[in-house]
Amino acid sequence: MRICVFLSAADLDERYTGPARDFAERLGKGGHTLVWGGSDVGLMKVLADGVRASGGRLVGVSVGFLSASVRADADEMVVADDLAERKKLLLEKADAVVVMVGGTGTLDEATEILELKKHGRTDKPIVLLNTAGFYDGLKQQFRRMEDEGFLPLPLADLVHFSDEPAEALAYLDSATPA
Repeated sequence: MRICVFLSAADLDERYTGPARDFAERLGKGGHTLVWGGSDVGLMKVLADGVRASGGRLVGVSVGFLSASVRADADEMVVADDLAERKKLLLEKADAVVVMVGGTGTLDEATEILELKKHGRTDKPIVLLNTAGFYDGLKQQFRRMEDEGFLPLPLADLVHFSDEPAEALAYLDSATPA
């Protein structure tokens, strides 16, 4: 499976890097391909290092203004002209999406894929990996959106929330056709 992961490129502490390494190892050992922002810094590097060390493939999609930090040993690296093209290419190259911890860029990527799914423009499974409760507030907001009629389909049909890497990958394995 080709799994797109949206996540931060920031240097973060062990409560975030540990679960990222765990997910990366599971992804690589499972024979999956990581599709990610292509960066070789911060949490993106932690994830890519773990996938590579565990035998997985790396497919990066960077953007021109970030090309100085791309990973040199990726199996495939594409440099998009702008962020909109980058998001489009990331989604085209993936069978499923996992949203890990991140800032505004990660949130932008996550909301775009959720909006596409809401409108039936994609049926790819989406997991929000809620490491250390990072997305508790967002999960609460999504539930309010559902309860108050802002979502045209059940929240469970839009996104799967997972607290642990093993459960996130198990969900993807069950939700993605072979």
